[in-house]
Amino acid sequence: MNLSDLRYAKRELRQNDLNLVIVKKGKILFETRSPGIGGFLLTIENVGTELVGSSVADRIVGRAAAFLCTYAEIASVFAVTISAEGLEVLRKNVIHYEYKQLVPHILNSAQTAICPFEELTSGLTDPKEAYLKLKNEVGYLKSKGS
Repeated sequence: MNLSDLRYAKRELRQNDLNLVIVKKGKILFETRSPGIGGFLLTIENVGTELVGSSVADRIVGRAAAFLCTYAEIASVFAVTISAEGLEVLRKNVIHYEYKQLVPHILNSAQTAICPFEELTSGLTDPKEAYLKLKNEVGYLKSKGS
């Protein structure tokens, strides 16, 4: 694990007001200002195994994002905000993590209920199954124009 990559990702996240940054061997593999997990899913599709061993800095890491990190074999994760379930997924899969704020749950954008992606991955233990469910759901939402 390369903690200098994690420091670089954290710095980029803060300085450029990003929502997600993925760094490997001192090189940014992906960055976005867009909220949600769509960008991470797209990166997994496009970059694939190059993500193995990389470092992620993300504004919000819940159970869904933690499963994506596990599926992509990310080495280390920094979250501005992490849910208790997201932290547990990272811990169980022996992924180095750092965070600023721990919350019980990740909420939807209106802050009125649990995030739908958190609900979608609730009860799952297999990262591949979580990835496939998330990928299918995001594809479905895009086809509906949501």
